[in-house]
Amino acid sequence: MTSTEFDRELDVQGLNCPLPILRAKKALAEMRSGQILKILATDPGAHRDFEAFSRQTGNALIAHTEENQVFSFLIRRK
Repeated sequence: MTSTEFDRELDVQGLNCPLPILRAKKALAEMRSGQILKILATDPGAHRDFEAFSRQTGNALIAHTEENQVFSFLIRRK
C-alpha cells in the first residue's frame, strides 16, 4: 500500500476480535461517504473479519496486505 492515499488511519495492533472491527466501525461512522480508512492490525483473523465486515456493511475493502505480521486494510466508506 505505497501509492494509495487514505483519509484516516486506525492502528488496532495488539487488539483481538472483536475490538478491531468495533473501532473500525466507529471510525467509519465519523467519516464521509467515499473517504478511505487505513487499518493496521495484528490479529491473525483480521483478514477474514474485515472481508466479512465489508460484505455486511457495504463498505468496500479496496486493498489488503501483510508485512512482518502486520495486516493493512483500506476500506472505502459507502
